Amino acid sequence: MTEKVRVVTLGCEKNLVDSEIMSGLVDQRGYSVVENNEEATVIIVNTCGFIDAAKEESVTTILDMADLKRTGNLKALIVSGCLTQRYKEELMKEMPEIDGIVGTGDFHNINAIIDEALKGKKPVYVGNPVFNYEQALPRKVSTPRYTAYVKIAEGCDNACTFCSIPIMRGKFRSRSMESVISEARQLASQGVKEVSLIAQDSTNYGTDLYDKFMLPELLNRVSEVEGIEWVRLHYAYPGFFTDELIETMAANPKICKYIDMPLQHSSDAILKRMRRPGREKDARELILKIRKRMPDAALRTSLIVGFPGETEEDFEHLVQFVQDVQFDRLGVFTYSMEENTPASRLPGQVPDEVKEYRAAALMELQREISNRRGGRRLGEAVDVLIERYDGRSDVYIGRSQYDAPEIDGEVFVTGNNIGIGGIVKVRVTHSFEFDLSGEVIA
Repeated sequence: MTEKVRVVTLGCEKNLVDSEIMSGLVDQRGYSVVENNEEATVIIVNTCGFIDAAKEESVTTILDMADLKRTGNLKALIVSGCLTQRYKEELMKEMPEIDGIVGTGDFHNINAIIDEALKGKKPVYVGNPVFNYEQALPRKVSTPRYTAYVKIAEGCDNACTFCSIPIMRGKFRSRSMESVISEARQLASQGVKEVSLIAQDSTNYGTDLYDKFMLPELLNRVSEVEGIEWVRLHYAYPGFFTDELIETMAANPKICKYIDMPLQHSSDAILKRMRRPGREKDARELILKIRKRMPDAALRTSLIVGFPGETEEDFEHLVQFVQDVQFDRLGVFTYSMEENTPASRLPGQVPDEVKEYRAAALMELQREISNRRGGRRLGEAVDVLIERYDGRSDVYIGRSQYDAPEIDGEVFVTGNNIGIGGIVKVRVTHSFEFDLSGEVIA
């Protein structure tokens, strides 16, 4: 009997790429990759372990999948990803439902792990997270045919006091440029038009391999791949956002004018405790520089409220910063205490109710800002990548270059000669809180 394998992905896009590689390896082995939990004989839960909410979701999902041993066809439950890299002993001890474990640096061994798990051996493959994606591994892309993520580096060397990513993913290590370009060509040959380059710290790309910042050259080379129309960049660490990178993004029409740059806070006192690069003055100067060279750019950031020692004055400073800067997109997270991180040992832990209040207040402010920022697109002609059709309202729905998949707004489009996966020129006629609508320009 051919095993039917289901891969359940939790967490970020970087995890999604790992799941796609595992799916490719399983498919290459001759097993069936299925989307239905009840149908599966083997389930792999690729976990996130970054913050408490993600850990809870991972544990709940594992237990939900384990029930299928009783109600479905499940023979082996395998758990992979960040949670296993960090808590392998605890998981195996506390959750006997798990039949095998694989860490963030060992998922390329997934077929051997499946074999051992099916034989009742309870394999644990969790070594040092040093996998570098240079190997020519198969990949079964799960995103829509026109868009895909490409991981350009793994791990992180930044010592932010709140973050456990280096514990779970290891030190920063870039993929070679040839490896990234080769994958981009392969994806383009499959019909991919939008490539999103991802890493925990994308702006540091190349420093470990080439002794200099190579992201500008990588962006240009990916944009030269035939068939690729949009190149999108994620997770640009502000400390390494160079003038050359700004110029490259501004000058190349295929590079989306979309900057995802997590700043985390604006108060100098909090930034220092977080061990983040630079101070508020540096962030303001960088944003001004970006907007001067790319006035149409959409700027997204993420912020943490309730970090240990954050006073009401620190929070009000952050509110004023958000009001002044007017981000196009904003995500707010409440601080989550991570074991074995320096921040977990800091005094001045903020009560949960205060964190929640501050997060809600900041998002309420951002709703007003997003509405205003979207309004500036009125009358503009923007390119829209069409993703689906809504038959009830007879509109097509897509994204502009200013919107990343899954996390940002959408554009509702009417007109003729529109196809799913195509890029059309749209005149913006209406602006909503997070979305736009318009008509195709004939």
